[in-house]
Amino acid sequence: MKGETKNHPRWLLFFYSVPARPTANRMKVWRRLLKAGALPLKGSVYALPYNDEHHELLSWLVSEVSSMKGEAAFVKVAAIETMTDAEVVALFDSQRAEAYRALGKRLEDVGRKVSAVRVASGTVNGKAISAALDKCVREYDEIRGTDFFSSKAGIETGRRINALSAELSGLSGGVAGKSPGVVARKAEDYRGRTWVTRKIPFVDRMASAWLVRRFVDRDAAFGFIDEAEVAGLPAGEVSYDVRGGEFTHAGDLCTFEVLMKSFGLKDKALKSVAEVVHELDVKDGRYNAPEARGIEEILSGIRKMARDDKEALEKGMAIFELLYASKK
Repeated sequence: MKGETKNHPRWLLFFYSVPARPTANRMKVWRRLLKAGALPLKGSVYALPYNDEHHELLSWLVSEVSSMKGEAAFVKVAAIETMTDAEVVALFDSQRAEAYRALGKRLEDVGRKVSAVRVASGTVNGKAISAALDKCVREYDEIRGTDFFSSKAGIETGRRINALSAELSGLSGGVAGKSPGVVARKAEDYRGRTWVTRKIPFVDRMASAWLVRRFVDRDAAFGFIDEAEVAGLPAGEVSYDVRGGEFTHAGDLCTFEVLMKSFGLKDKALKSVAEVVHELDVKDGRYNAPEARGIEEILSGIRKMARDDKEALEKGMAIFELLYASKK
């Protein structure tokens, strides 16, 4: 909603009434609105943030209500006169928080099972734990679809899932035998942020920084921390490729691959770059990337010659931009 002014629609307000019988019709409309993340205001008035998708949904609902011999209409408004935009957003966030709380209880159960794996390795069904976490990830993705304003509860839940994924994958090389679920993210939630990682950057950190600036935030800033600092980062900083970080290795995926999956990046050339990064960072022989060795030597030279971590990162990013261009 950034950039909108009082002269532009910000909200859609939907009004409807249907005959009392059959009751299933009223419930059907209510469920459609609930699934779309609509906010109940007063009576049978519901609010949604203005966008083309919501406009189309409400147009169909008007037709559907009419077929039920009811009445429905909706309007585009720049403001709700009796409430500030901040108050409306707070109501949307509160509505999402209830769903996140319910999910949080299931994550607590997964966390207890992960702890049990650590204490009694070999006696707990790792596949079952991974399946339970994947289910939580799917539920999280569904809730995020209606978390229109990137609520604090949503961000915190995403961090919990990532932490559990990293912890699970770190036990015996990943007890489930596969990569844990990676949480889907929206690029717009990560703009204007500072991305921090371990000092003395190399392959995965250089490549990941390039990916962030190329596909997530062209104005992204970068910083360097000691691993012990990751738990106390201030608001606005995102940790990557560091133990306990928001974006880091998950199962057999390197951080670069986790970022690709998190932000839904499926560029064919990018996938080729990912194979090089994986081969250099994970070194499991999964991919045949003959150029990997040459890239590694160039990055090693950069690390030796750079005056500081910032210069090394920037020059490493330039190498990955060239590699990407060669794959196009």
